[in-house]
Amino acid sequence: MRDDTEKLRDILEALESVQKYASEGMESFLDDELIQVWIVHHIQIIGEAASHVSAITKEKYSQVPWPDIIAVRNVLVHQYFGIDLREIWQTSIAPIII
Repeated sequence: MRDDTEKLRDILEALESVQKYASEGMESFLDDELIQVWIVHHIQIIGEAASHVSAITKEKYSQVPWPDIIAVRNVLVHQYFGIDLREIWQTSIAPIII
């Protein structure tokens, strides 16, 4: 079983992957399906890893909005046909690149 250190590393690596293409801006994200898939996939990884981080670590890093991160992943996975790319950008991507 993977420990919290590995899960947090997964989150950091996925954040770096999001930043790689998010730095090209919202218009590139909205215009390029490959960038959309890349970024959404890595946001899903972040949410999945966050959902498996222990309660002790979540409490230690209580400033991290764990429930929100997990909720975004759930929306992307379960409501993928109804996602609003602009909303994903504003709520999930823009805060990462700022």
